Order: sequence, then structure tokens, then C-alpha cells
Amino acid sequence: MIETIENEFWRLSIAPNIGASVTALEARVDDGWQPLMRPATRLEGDSSSPFSSYTLAPFSNRIRGSHFEFSGQRYALKPNNAHGETIHGDVRNRAFTVTRVSNQQFTCRFDSRDVADANFPFSYTVIVTYSLEGAICRTAIALENAGNVAMPAGFGFHPYFVRRFAGSLGDPLLEFSATGYYVTDAQTMPTEGAHGLTADLDFSSAKAAYAAPLDTVFNGWGGRAALTWDQHRLELTASPVFTHFVAFNGAPDGTIALEPVTHATDGFNLLARGVENTGVRILEPLKELSGDFALQLHAL
Repeated sequence: MIETIENEFWRLSIAPNIGASVTALEARVDDGWQPLMRPATRLEGDSSSPFSSYTLAPFSNRIRGSHFEFSGQRYALKPNNAHGETIHGDVRNRAFTVTRVSNQQFTCRFDSRDVADANFPFSYTVIVTYSLEGAICRTAIALENAGNVAMPAGFGFHPYFVRRFAGSLGDPLLEFSATGYYVTDAQTMPTEGAHGLTADLDFSSAKAAYAAPLDTVFNGWGGRAALTWDQHRLELTASPVFTHFVAFNGAPDGTIALEPVTHATDGFNLLARGVENTGVRILEPLKELSGDFALQLHAL
């Protein structure tokens, strides 16, 4: 089942039964629709991996060895990739319950207590809302601790944007501000806190998005990013809760992932080791963490 919301600027399609994930985001250019995120390559099955974007919660990115420590206890998760890691949270392939649909807004909810195989040791709920607000396409998330003990928490979004947009002739320029990045090991995970930016990873002035391989988690993100093609500029803005940002230009289909996230890769374990500024939040019972990110496209 695919739900679509649309206005004069945007057409957004969502699969509520597979993580409430995005299967297509198109922008109106002249008299036609142009894909801004990669269109889903397939809609059958039970995985959001080939989709346009998916939600990462109650944590983002990887957890080393599929286990983490919190408040003096060790918690094991089920691995979900070939490297024996748990990656991209536990909701991106889950069936969400639709709570509201209109022409320009779509809201859905997941409750980990409703499934027998939840891959997280704490009870939680996630509400995702997609809204078309004139020229702005907004995605909002609220994560609540539904249990009776504190839990580590975080979330993010994993959109893939097209390399060529609306007949552009060259690769886009990428621009965003951050204060540091994480040096990673062979498993693409950090072993310590963030380092200061190197010149090649400083995107505070726009540079070619594909000039060099990029698979990096940045911290101290300023909450803004932009992709600029020949005749269009896409601006991404996010709530302050998204202190981290992932940029990945190595997708096999040539798209680029630009991910607003709240915390570092393997942030739970880094926090347990005393690493500061990981972005991981501690949610007390019945407390909520929320935020949103917005997209706006401009003709040049």
C-alpha cells in the first residue's frame, strides 16, 4: 500500500507498512514532476533498503557487535547486516499505523509493545509526520520512552538524493557547516570522540559533492545543508536536536545520502566509555525527543 500526498510544489509517496518510508519524492519543475530523491527500485518485499528515504529510530547508524552498555548493564541486539552489526534502528521495516491522512499531511505511529520481536530492550513509540507546507516539504518525528526506566535514545533520517536533477549537466555542489568528524575503523565506526575538520572535509564553502569518496559522520552540524545543481538549489534545514550529519556519496546507484541524525555512529557505546558530545540523549520514562527537517527547492 502506497499513500501519496501532493501540492503544487511536491508529490510525496510513502509506504506505511514498511517503516512509513518514502518511496518517491518529486518536485514540480515547469509543467512536469522531477525525482529529487531516488525512486524506489522495488516495492515488493519487506525492506526499505531500496527506497527513497527511511526513518532511523530509536537509534541511528550502527551499533558495534550488536550490543551496548547502559547504566551498568549490557544489552544484546539481533544483528541485521552481514557484519554482525545492528544498523539503522528498529523501525525502518516495521508496519506503522496510519493516524491521519489528508491531501498535504500524513501521520503514522509505531509502538514497540505491539510486536513480539522488537529489537531494542526498552519500550518506545515513534510518530512520523510528513507535511507539505507550500514550497516546504517537512518530515517530523517524535520518539517517546514508553517504559518505566530511563533509556538511551536517538533518531535520524536517511534520504538519498539524485545525482542529476531536472536535466542538470554536472554533479551538484554540497555545502554545510560542522565543527568536527569521526575517524572510523575498518567497520566504519568511530573508536573515539570527534576530531577537528580537515580541509577536504570542510564543506562550509560549497565544493563538488562527488570529488572524493565520502562516508562520514560530522558533529557540531549547523542544521543546514544545500545541494546546488546547474539551475536548482535544494536547501535542507533541521531542528537543533540534529547535532550530527552523515554524508555518503558511495551508493551503487550514484545517489548521495545526506542524513540529519541526533548522534554519532555507535553512540551508545561511546557514551558508555565516557566520550563526550556523542549526541545520545537519555530519555526518562514517558519523556519525548522530537525534531523535524525541511526541504525547499529554488530555481537559479
